[in-house]
Amino acid sequence: MAEEKSFYMTEEGKQKLENELNTLITEKRPEVVERIKIARSFGDLSENSEYDAAKDEQAFVESRIAQIENMIRNAVIIENDASDPDIVSLGKTVTFVELPDGEEESYTIVGSAEADPFEGKISNDSPIAKSLLGNRIGDEVAVSTPAGDMNVKIVGIE
Repeated sequence: MAEEKSFYMTEEGKQKLENELNTLITEKRPEVVERIKIARSFGDLSENSEYDAAKDEQAFVESRIAQIENMIRNAVIIENDASDPDIVSLGKTVTFVELPDGEEESYTIVGSAEADPFEGKISNDSPIAKSLLGNRIGDEVAVSTPAGDMNVKIVGIE
């Protein structure tokens, strides 16, 4: 059997997943089962679009439940204070400036399970995070992005 992948996340990220799982199991799953029952009552299933849509949604819900259960089972909680406070690591917020004269940007480096760029949370697997990890305040780092390489200077780590 293949080795299970670890999912790095904060305690907050794990709680979010547990809440989503609870909603899927207690609300979404019964809702979809009810829709399937109602669609079945319409008779002929071969041309029943409501039935097909409900079955598709059921497959999605069950797949997401299995995915979340796997992520929770293999969760590795990131401890903020476990490492050197002056080094960029998982769970920390990094502030950097694009050289020569860019704007300051801040991102929290999290596991891929809870990455959300719109909330300033980037995956530890992303090119930016991979470039920043292990560096210190004041370090200048080359970051490869889809738009090309850029140089940044780390100005803060929390």
